[in-house]
Amino acid sequence: MPRGTSPLPERAITQLLRAWGTGDKEALDKLVPLVYPELRRAARQYLAREAPGRSVQTTEVVNEVYLRLVDLGQVGWKDRAHFFAVCARMMRRILTDFARAHRARKRGAEAPRISLDQAPQVSRGKIADLLALDDALKALASFDPRKSQVVELRFFGGLSVEETAAALDVSPLTVMRDWKTAKVWLLRELTPAVKK
Repeated sequence: MPRGTSPLPERAITQLLRAWGTGDKEALDKLVPLVYPELRRAARQYLAREAPGRSVQTTEVVNEVYLRLVDLGQVGWKDRAHFFAVCARMMRRILTDFARAHRARKRGAEAPRISLDQAPQVSRGKIADLLALDDALKALASFDPRKSQVVELRFFGGLSVEETAAALDVSPLTVMRDWKTAKVWLLRELTPAVKK
């Protein structure tokens, strides 16, 4: 996940996660400065793909993730990849909640739709309405949960192929195959049918 010059101290993060998972509150205080920049990067990366004029900011998303993490209580964290996988799922839920609230504030007015780019990576293109994406991911999860998780981890969490593979305990090649298949399926699901 890290894109900077020095990688996150993976072993330290894993040790702090495990300590926090057993109830050590000080471990959380030490963990936050290590993971906060990476959570901001993932949220910023996702929000950069959103339409201009969005109502949610990077800091709001990250702070909401933090609040939800604190409320989790004791979790049996396996490692850093497991932690960022949980955070990716939280970001997806938070962003979906923000989108629903925004749509509700518009009193049912149709939210602007943004087409899914046919770029080589879903994460580089613009994505269709977040609520439609969430619905499509739920549909995908109903018959292929792993492919849905791959999209969630890569798109919402910003995880690399290798990190996604570690989080799901599969090979990077499997992640690439799932990613490619899921993108094609999502594109088909999110593209309006052409009327004849």
